[in-house]
Amino acid sequence: MNRTERYIQKLLTSASIEDPDQLNMANIAAAFNVPFIFWEFSSEAVYYKGRYKIFINEDQSEQKQNFDYYHEFGHTRTHVGTQQELPTPFLQLQESQANYFAYHLAVPTFMLDRIRLPPAYMEAIRLICNTFNVEPCVAATRLEMYQNKQLERLEKSYLKRR
Repeated sequence: MNRTERYIQKLLTSASIEDPDQLNMANIAAAFNVPFIFWEFSSEAVYYKGRYKIFINEDQSEQKQNFDYYHEFGHTRTHVGTQQELPTPFLQLQESQANYFAYHLAVPTFMLDRIRLPPAYMEAIRLICNTFNVEPCVAATRLEMYQNKQLERLEKSYLKRR
């Protein structure tokens, strides 16, 4: 596992969140004291009076709200300060990092490792969607990330034997 995957595993297990059915923004918010507030605007994390609060768009599906929370929660764990003054390349970098974090929090590797994924692509997507309560686009992206990591391991193993 890479650093993000290990960090998320340690983070979740420290809060006794070890099964996909425990994975949602309410449990994360309670475990790490990063509350969320529903509102009509786009989702964002705000640091105010020494703590973070995450504002979530109320007009989205539960799956999208969870993913947005994971993205904003990622900012609270990996970034400091406000993005308002950042140059565009740094803003893009932070957004990319928060998305990467969100995909791994939505479908943690240590939980995905425990699941026997069907060989058929659409069946695997459906299983990930149902198991982790994520949208198909999140499941597809995460499956691709997971399979790429497995291929890397196989390549390294193969090259070591040569």
